[in-house]
Amino acid sequence: MKSESLATPAVQNPTEEKITLSEKIGYGLGDTASVLYFHTFSQFLLIFYTDVYGLSAAAVGTLFLVTRVIDAVNDPLMGMIADRTRSKHGKFRPWLRWMVVPYMALGVLTFTVPDFGDTGKLIYAYITYTLVGTVYTAINIPYGALMGVMTPQSEARTELASFRFYGAYLAVNLVNLSMLYLVSVFGGGDEAAGYQRAIMLYALIAGALFMVVFYTTKERVKTPEDQKSDLKEDLKDLVKNRPWLAICGIGILTLIWVSLRNAAILYFMEYYVGATKALTTSFLFWGGIATMVGVYFTKHSERYLGGKKRAYIILTLAVAVVTTPFYVVSPQNTAAIFAIHIAGSLLSGPLMPLFWSMIADTADYAEWKFGRRFTGLIFSAGTFSQKTGWALGSAFGGYTLAYFGYVANVEQTPDSIIGIKLLMSFGPAVLGGIAAIVTLFYGITPQLAARIESELKARHEI
Repeated sequence: MKSESLATPAVQNPTEEKITLSEKIGYGLGDTASVLYFHTFSQFLLIFYTDVYGLSAAAVGTLFLVTRVIDAVNDPLMGMIADRTRSKHGKFRPWLRWMVVPYMALGVLTFTVPDFGDTGKLIYAYITYTLVGTVYTAINIPYGALMGVMTPQSEARTELASFRFYGAYLAVNLVNLSMLYLVSVFGGGDEAAGYQRAIMLYALIAGALFMVVFYTTKERVKTPEDQKSDLKEDLKDLVKNRPWLAICGIGILTLIWVSLRNAAILYFMEYYVGATKALTTSFLFWGGIATMVGVYFTKHSERYLGGKKRAYIILTLAVAVVTTPFYVVSPQNTAAIFAIHIAGSLLSGPLMPLFWSMIADTADYAEWKFGRRFTGLIFSAGTFSQKTGWALGSAFGGYTLAYFGYVANVEQTPDSIIGIKLLMSFGPAVLGGIAAIVTLFYGITPQLAARIESELKARHEI
């Protein structure tokens, strides 16, 4: 292990230029572009595949597991490629422009129902879902890593992460409020056409927003020309970065419980509550609004709950406790159902901004500890853990529905209703508790973060 005091600085004289409001907003809109897809896939793809596309719940569970695990392997590879990118626009920004057209096109193809037989449709689903995940990796890892080079200051990154998730939950609200309506209007009774045309609209918006990110942001933290590209050293230092290992586990577990509940919401509202599409849309919308309010309190939660680590633990446990009553609430008690959802969404709002800010801090930790900076590879942990958690959560959701006897588009049995309620309540709560335990192993305290920032700043000024 290299000496901490003798480590060679890997960033040269990062500017103290403050990030403007327009740049913060521009960066945040990148997650609007990403989440227009991510939330649509997380919230609607399972029910699209089972109730519209015509696949069984078990087949969809396997599809999600296989394709997402394969795609998650691409994330570290993309991180390494981005770290080694050289262009007049920097390492990460160019990928937003290079990948935007494939990103738009493959999203539409994923929500297209081909005129094939059952086997052909399953193969088509595997191909399109794998490809859209690959392109999502190629655009989203550079976008996430961009935050790590826009500023060297930990607190500024927390603020950037908050703007990012304002953008994310703007997309969540847009999808929640509009998807079912667009499917109805664009489809005219044909849900397959409705979904395809709705995602076309989202794709156009996402493409435009990624271009906004490209033209409004700057890469300030530079890797020096004399740092040798050494994949073996990068990987060796990566696995010794204990906070980074912890954040991978945190991300996987968090996305499992988030994906479980997101996938279950539509089933819960339709088959348990018996809600109309208007009521379901309202339910999704107010949950999204509550989450955005929660994002606003990210800095306050970090400050008053004792740092990012403690805030993450406390809020995760609070969400678990607040949302377990979904299992026992009466389907006629819509006020209570809305209250539980809004409270859980409010408490979960700061979690993702804290998560991505913690990842940025592990990039500084790597430089401080080992003398090398590989921001793209570090940030690949974020999308790797998200996709792995997303894959496992979606797969568990599909398998749970199949285990409890779910059959699409019919009145559900008491057993299948139990399965749906478990996916909304105790399943996510238990996984949230485990995520909180894993967060205990994230070793960057507020005091250590301040020390790292101070010492790196001193090195850069030499």
